[in-house]
Amino acid sequence: MKEALGYFLAVTAAELITAVGQPVLGIFAHIIILMALILRSALAGRQPQQQLLLSLALVPLVRIISLSMPLANIPQAWWYPVIYTPLLVAGVVVIRILNFSAGDVGVAFRLLPLQLIVALSGLIFGVAEYLILKPETMIAELTWQGIWLPAVILLVTTGFVEEFIFRGVLQRTALEAFGGRGIVYVSLLFAVLHMGFLSWIDVAFVFVVALFFGWIVKKTGSLLGVTLAHGITNIILFLVAPFFF
Repeated sequence: MKEALGYFLAVTAAELITAVGQPVLGIFAHIIILMALILRSALAGRQPQQQLLLSLALVPLVRIISLSMPLANIPQAWWYPVIYTPLLVAGVVVIRILNFSAGDVGVAFRLLPLQLIVALSGLIFGVAEYLILKPETMIAELTWQGIWLPAVILLVTTGFVEEFIFRGVLQRTALEAFGGRGIVYVSLLFAVLHMGFLSWIDVAFVFVVALFFGWIVKKTGSLLGVTLAHGITNIILFLVAPFFF
């Protein structure tokens, strides 16, 4: 537990460095964390510890890829496939190494009526986060032709890939290592990765939402509802709410 706390603090420090305007130093810090996690996972003696350390390597990788990709001349909506495709591949590689099945990390269709109810929570979360951050819209006008493709991209990338990594792979290994406290640990990691928005209110908000998502996945064994809720949250946040508030 102490080692896991140390890596959480290291990730938090790297995110603070990045947030205060030093992205190169932030990437360097995350690379050091990534290398340390890979090395420690190879040397770890106990299986739950080894699995957790390997899955934790996905966290610095999120920031390394997002900061190092050459995105300047690419439309904003297409940033997400460029960033999230290698992250999805990395997540799949990790579950293959750990011998997890798709069902082990929540890629399953279970309790569909409940999952659809959970998905609707994204409408509330999207409006609430917009009122906190008030970001610029990603599209020029709110039309079906202008919104459908960015919406699908956000649903697949920030919706599925982030939930697959955090509530799927990471939460599975954290629960094995820490029991129920694993949900809190993963939620804290997920929240600190939102420090780039420079809003402590948003970090706290994301932490609460992550706890809710984590609890849902633990109870249902499925990522479906939280994937839809997460995707809808970002669709409202970046595509819809800016035209109404």
